[in-house]
Amino acid sequence: MQGMTQSVTHPFPALQVLADGAVVPEIFIGLEKALVKLGIEYARVGQRFLLGQELELFERNGLRQFCAERSHDLAILPPNFSADALQVLAMDMDSTLINIECIDEIADFAGKKAAVAEITAATMRGEIINFSESLSRRVALLAGVPQSVLHSVYEERLQLNPGAEFLITGAHERSMHTLLVSGGFTFFTSRMQERLHLSEAHSNELEVIDGLLSGRVLGEIVDGSAKNRYLISACTTLGLTKTNALVMGDGANDLLMMADCGLSVAYRAKPVVKEKADVALDFVGLDAVLQLL
Repeated sequence: MQGMTQSVTHPFPALQVLADGAVVPEIFIGLEKALVKLGIEYARVGQRFLLGQELELFERNGLRQFCAERSHDLAILPPNFSADALQVLAMDMDSTLINIECIDEIADFAGKKAAVAEITAATMRGEIINFSESLSRRVALLAGVPQSVLHSVYEERLQLNPGAEFLITGAHERSMHTLLVSGGFTFFTSRMQERLHLSEAHSNELEVIDGLLSGRVLGEIVDGSAKNRYLISACTTLGLTKTNALVMGDGANDLLMMADCGLSVAYRAKPVVKEKADVALDFVGLDAVLQLL
């Protein structure tokens, strides 16, 4: 593969190391040695390794592990990746854009965090398949909680994850349509939409009666399928397809919208999500994705 030059697209995967600062030289040297040992031809173009073949799962995991042991993340860009084609940024909210699972924190104020958090964790790991049933069970445990608790969670516990604001600013500078799709709640997504000037946001609405949570969700629950539908709808409205979307998530209910998109990014994600994602961010902030665009 001598003489290969970087073009708009490349027919095989490409590797790019992500770091908050300069990438230490030993990472590049180690990756080169690993690729040679695996018998994978490549061409080095700037910060990127253009590979001459597809990667097996054990090869993907091994290369990522090498970087992780040195506190770096590794992006494995899909074949024919084109940064210019990415015109939509779709994000999960809880534990992706923000630092908490809102429902767990609401439950904490009600003294029920352990019960709710156990269901949340199992759902995000993919152990509970039916997200709608899982959410209904958790929301039912919140019956009688004052609506004011939502304000307390937002003001006292919710924070943007590192790099979130830079990511959104960078997306808007590139004229990307920004979409927040969450299995969480409208109380929080509407505030995130306003704060970050997002193009649109979709999530679940908690029913409130006389200032108290009823323990029910109004309307259709936004689960993994609904997230995917909202993404496809946004792309279609813009005259695009999912291949024009950069999609970020952390849990099993994000897998459908991440599948077959232009670039999938797992942020501090569960293993089942990291394994399927093009990019897994375990060390750098959300804005590191801008290094790929």
